Amino acid sequence: MEWIIGGNHMLISLENIYKIYKRGDTAVHALDGVTLQIENGEFVAIVGPSGSGKSTMMNILGCLDTPSDGTYIFEDKDISKLNDDQLAVIRNRHIGFVFQSFNLLPKLDAVENVELPLTYAGKKGPARRDRAVEMLNAVGLGNRIHHKPSELSGGQQQRVAIARALSTDPPIILADEPTGNLDTKSGREIMEILKELHLSGKTIILITHDISVANQAERNVHIQDGKIVNDVKVVG
Repeated sequence: MEWIIGGNHMLISLENIYKIYKRGDTAVHALDGVTLQIENGEFVAIVGPSGSGKSTMMNILGCLDTPSDGTYIFEDKDISKLNDDQLAVIRNRHIGFVFQSFNLLPKLDAVENVELPLTYAGKKGPARRDRAVEMLNAVGLGNRIHHKPSELSGGQQQRVAIARALSTDPPIILADEPTGNLDTKSGREIMEILKELHLSGKTIILITHDISVANQAERNVHIQDGKIVNDVKVVG
């Protein structure tokens, strides 16, 4: 399942996506007929308040979950029909995840955390370590490679998480509230890194409740009550 990704073409297409959760006898429509297209190389923010459905959207876009109904096409492949193992291949090869809570393993130092996706991808020792160090240098943490998460600030931990996301060179970075646990200065620095990654050719999908963060993307997709209510290009 080797897919070549490049050029300005449709990368992601969601068509009439529903995600329904059962709570007792009640059906909760977390996503309610969502249709969305994202082109290769775009920087898109999916923005909405808590409970709007944006986290469910992230899980579906990131192949962490599948829709109850509707079609998800990724590079001309119908994601909604793939099994768990096939979804794992897509996640590992094509999507780099950056989470609000960093999701670093506390007992591993920075370079070991960055090596994890490379280990899963079957990359061997010396080449794996070289790549992890290269990515930590790229996010400005070359002098912190042997520090554990508890020895790093929140902003530094998020840089490690970005280095980990980049380690396998995925075409898509999916960032879920990446500045949510950071102070203003650190949050600004993380957004600058994401902008640089976009300029280098990565497709960036940013999930946020913060409109000031969302406005740093090229395009804002506003979601409320499981529906897209606005989809606009950001000016300026």
